[in-house]
Amino acid sequence: MKRIIPLVTMLALAAVTAFGHAQTVERTLSNGLKVMVIPDHRAPTVAHMVWYRAGSIDEVNGRTGVAHALEHMMFKGTKTVGPGEFSSRVAALGGRENAFTSRDYTGYFQQVQKTKLADVMALEADRMANLVLSQEEFAKEIQVVMEERRWRTEDQAKSLVYEQLMAVAFTTSPYRRPIIGWMDDLVAMTVEDARDWYHTWYTPANAVLVVAGDVDPAEVIRLAEADYGPIKPAALPERKPQVEPEQRGRRTVAVKAPADNPYVALGFHVPKLEKVSEDVEPYALELLAAALDADENGRLTRNIVRGSRVANQAGAGYDMTSRGPSLFILDGTPAGEHTTAEVEAALRAEIGKIASDGLTDEELGRIKTQYVAAQIYKRDSIFAQAMEAAQLEMVGLSYADADRILERIRAVSSAQVQAVAKKYFGDDTLTVATLLPQPVGAPRKRGPVTSH
Repeated sequence: MKRIIPLVTMLALAAVTAFGHAQTVERTLSNGLKVMVIPDHRAPTVAHMVWYRAGSIDEVNGRTGVAHALEHMMFKGTKTVGPGEFSSRVAALGGRENAFTSRDYTGYFQQVQKTKLADVMALEADRMANLVLSQEEFAKEIQVVMEERRWRTEDQAKSLVYEQLMAVAFTTSPYRRPIIGWMDDLVAMTVEDARDWYHTWYTPANAVLVVAGDVDPAEVIRLAEADYGPIKPAALPERKPQVEPEQRGRRTVAVKAPADNPYVALGFHVPKLEKVSEDVEPYALELLAAALDADENGRLTRNIVRGSRVANQAGAGYDMTSRGPSLFILDGTPAGEHTTAEVEAALRAEIGKIASDGLTDEELGRIKTQYVAAQIYKRDSIFAQAMEAAQLEMVGLSYADADRILERIRAVSSAQVQAVAKKYFGDDTLTVATLLPQPVGAPRKRGPVTSH
């Protein structure tokens, strides 16, 4: 669930554009690769990232998990770089690197001293164009992926609940599938599946290159032209609309899994951000989530954890930026002899209070201060600046929207928060996933797990 850094200074609200991307330089190469350069000369370091607009949202039934599997395989060598050598070369440069897969995108990054930018750029461009996918390496790595699914999901009761919540809340959207994939699909996956994914989506026109740090934009563009420019583009397949049909009644799912305590998660269908300058509801929903779960003074902790003590943990979360549909999620763990039904009622009652009475001016002001301050001070990191810019680009927005979004957050009224609380939290849009704890047995024996 979302947590917001508590800061109690109104200076943040007056400094919304202080760390914005006003100096960002953007260029699109002839092969379609978008390049964004964010100069920041406070330290002699640089963050270099390549993000592909390809995540689990682009997968099809029977091949779930392939986006994440290919992320692993991207470290297994090219025509000139051997398996595992990518990471060792970056380490030898004194840098750090990793990758991540989400529903909406897959990203790769390195952080190095500024004089090493050309080295990591050449490495990343090489695997964009020349990845070698061998049966031998794939057979070993898919076992690592399956073990990761066991470790992160199948052995984690709350993860199983969340997986089932998504699978039931969505009927047509690919968001109903887990990012790591269903186990049967991983067992059946072949190196040809990974190869097809690579050749389909890993093309310059489907990628964004972001470089942030102590750099000269002209020099970065020159390097990008030299390393990425020669890569031939491939035609992207047409992406079909996969509109989630309207939910017409409460849905429930029970999950039996070894656990010490019961747990409940509620998902409500709500709108996402599409038009930065025109939408209102997504910003109001962001602040509703913050009012409920901003910090230790959030309503959920204050009223149902410390107050009524119905729950020993409660949270709220909402992400307004995504390629697919959004859910507003509430969750909680009962305290003592209380039940998940009581936790559900308490969570919904807190939404009901805001729907009935709105937020006080003091509460709304505090939440806005915390929200904006957290976003601004996050930009003190060049890595966070690059992440923010790339993520906005991946979901169809622009790095230039970052400050506009904060301005729109500042403009939200209590009446607007009250309006979304009234509108979106009835039974018709609700899915409830409940954990039914089973006896906790001996831990399962595992083999070694590696990151790539």
